[in-house]
Amino acid sequence: MKKIIFPFLVLISLLSSCEEVVDLKLDTAAPKLVIEASVLWAKGSSGNAQKIKLTTTTGYYDTEVPIVTGANVSITNSQNTVFNFTEIPNTGEYACTNFIPKTGETYTLTIINNGETYSGTEIFQSLAPITRIEQNNEGGFTGKDIEIKTFFTDPANQENYYLYKYVYSNEATVDYSVDKDEFFDGNEFFSRSQKDDLKAGDEIELAHLGISKQYYNYMNILIGIIGGNSGGPFQTPPATVRGNIKNITNPENYPLGYFYLGEADLRRFVIQ
Repeated sequence: MKKIIFPFLVLISLLSSCEEVVDLKLDTAAPKLVIEASVLWAKGSSGNAQKIKLTTTTGYYDTEVPIVTGANVSITNSQNTVFNFTEIPNTGEYACTNFIPKTGETYTLTIINNGETYSGTEIFQSLAPITRIEQNNEGGFTGKDIEIKTFFTDPANQENYYLYKYVYSNEATVDYSVDKDEFFDGNEFFSRSQKDDLKAGDEIELAHLGISKQYYNYMNILIGIIGGNSGGPFQTPPATVRGNIKNITNPENYPLGYFYLGEADLRRFVIQ
């Protein structure tokens, strides 16, 4: 969205005998609201504590991501129970400590910021629990890499969609991938690590998330654009990917981000 590549600069650099710093003046669009609203119900927890983060897009050369303060943030369920999110000063984060998660329930996110109202609706997704984690020291294409597989049993006779997340202790980036049970409905299946240089002592923080079909499609596009290995799915996307949150007041000023709710199974694994 912000980075422009000029092929002729390569030719110029080859023909020039001296170096020159070129300051490209890139057009900057008006900032858009970026909403990170992933409501996760970690298995074994109450799910009462939740956070939503608000920032805005920024210029290509800017090194800091502007936070959004002073917004009004809430989530409402189908019984019209309102869960208010209170701003944590100087963070852009809004927290709730009394949220009530329920799979299959419909929730609506409402954000009021700068006189404009943003809204998104999503159903809370269930998740098949992780059953075991296996380490294979003869994995990968070479048969010499350490490979981790995280198993679960998919519920039969229903469409299920999954988001897998792997965080490695020796990497600053995160692996994301999405899956659907089209070819393993009702059977045991697994996610797997994507790194080929794992070694004994490395730690992996991994997560399986139950997601909706719409969120699967959204993340499939986003991962395809930025790659499965990234700092996060909302880190300055190179193209505009529309989520499920709309600007009710001014539709043309749509936000970036997605309102997601679902169960999550979080694990930590140490390479042996």
